[in-house]
Amino acid sequence: MRSCQGGGSGATSRMERDDMPLDRRLRQEILFARERVYRFGQATPLERLILPGPGPEIWVKREDLSAVKSYKWRGACNRMAVLTRAEAKRGVVTASAGNHAQGVALAARALGISARIYMPRSTPKVKQSAVLHHGGELVRIYLSGDSYDEAVHAARKDERETGAVYVHAYDDLQVMAGQGTLADEVVLSGQGPFDAAYLQIGGGGLAAGVSTWLKTYWPDIEIIGVESVGQASMKAALTAGEPVTLEQLDLFCDGTAVRKAGDLPFQICRHTLSRVETVTNREVSQAMRTLWEGLRCIAEPAGAMGLAAVLKNRADLLGKRVLVVLCGANIDFLQLGVIAQSVGWANQAGRTLRVRIPERPGTMLELLDRCFAGINIADFQYGKSGERDAWPVFTLTADDPVTLEALPAKLDTGGFLWEDLTDAVDVMFRAIPLRGDLLHHPAFLRLDFHERAGALHDFLDHHIRGTASICYFNYRQSGERIGRALIGLDFPSRGARDALMRSIPSHGDGYRLCEPLDDATCSRLTGG
Repeated sequence: MRSCQGGGSGATSRMERDDMPLDRRLRQEILFARERVYRFGQATPLERLILPGPGPEIWVKREDLSAVKSYKWRGACNRMAVLTRAEAKRGVVTASAGNHAQGVALAARALGISARIYMPRSTPKVKQSAVLHHGGELVRIYLSGDSYDEAVHAARKDERETGAVYVHAYDDLQVMAGQGTLADEVVLSGQGPFDAAYLQIGGGGLAAGVSTWLKTYWPDIEIIGVESVGQASMKAALTAGEPVTLEQLDLFCDGTAVRKAGDLPFQICRHTLSRVETVTNREVSQAMRTLWEGLRCIAEPAGAMGLAAVLKNRADLLGKRVLVVLCGANIDFLQLGVIAQSVGWANQAGRTLRVRIPERPGTMLELLDRCFAGINIADFQYGKSGERDAWPVFTLTADDPVTLEALPAKLDTGGFLWEDLTDAVDVMFRAIPLRGDLLHHPAFLRLDFHERAGALHDFLDHHIRGTASICYFNYRQSGERIGRALIGLDFPSRGARDALMRSIPSHGDGYRLCEPLDDATCSRLTGG
């Protein structure tokens, strides 16, 4: 499918449009883009997301269902469709964190244009593979630098040396116009008007195109830009009055990891956005979970940013009709697993506490009985590192936040010294210290137990209480029906250790597997 322009009247009409204000030019280009982009892909659905309890009426534009699993095909295809024959013959070059690259690849194959794509070395494999899938032999990938900006630098160098046409990911009128076609589909859906739209921002192309078109039909709609706390380039630009470069850039939401907002998007967004809000990585992760639970769809982190801001402001949006864009679903499977674990208990109130207890048999269970009864232990980390005191770390969750708020008083009453380690780095990385030189006759058990209230406590109570001291504990709730823990026990004598090891059945009430670790593994754990 070839559709590149020759010259003549097309060039003249573009010159005429160049004399108009930028916002009018963008609106006109969106009109033209409506005719072009559907040669490359199909419209995506608008779907209602129903959440339990009071809140806004949320509608999700499902750009994750496009051929490239993101909205980026629209802008890339629209830009490449207007290349002259001479430009197409020179080929194109671009830089992308992944999604724009797939759009360029899709257009390259459809139009028969060669494309060189520069991507950061950290680009997820799923995005690299998708680019090659969509572009075939017409596309070549070059991994360059550790950030989008470094990839841009390499692509621009290629442009200067080869004469190829650079297809910008966001700072281009045709690209912004292509992205605006998703807003046209929203308008034509019959589900409007909306009170507010929450639009994620990387370089600003999506926000510029979509906000312009929505404002054209619904002038009273409130448009809120959404950025990650560590990526707020548009917010910084609006504050400074011009695009500025961020010194530090968080990469969790890799699809929006841009140090500097685009000049053209900034000129549009400064007039169309009511404000810019920021969201944390944790809020984004929770929004990803909400999309999975509500629509059974998987979003990449950037794709869930708009919903994250809506959930953050849920009470203030009560009764309003709100639009969000699920802008992409190109997430690496390994990252998805890490995120799923991190928000495994995020729908409950949570708190991480480090508690001091005397280093003697039975005190750990005493703490559980006296202070943590009825509270879910989502994570338990401990390694013996002192002769007199133990400092186990617990991440505790409860449906009612009041339950956790009462914990400090319980611990104080019980005489337990404690400190709050919520979000502590060493806890997050599971850095569990263990001094093997303090152990007498240790043994380590792998325990697989049924993930239900009381199962782990009952095992410790029935088999361990009074016979050994817990010297190591590593457990994290994973969402499976089976919980898995690695437990270290220290005994006063070899005979006591061997007797207990013989007495514990390999499976029993509340657990399906209990087996001792081999000597080599035990030696590694204790530094032997």
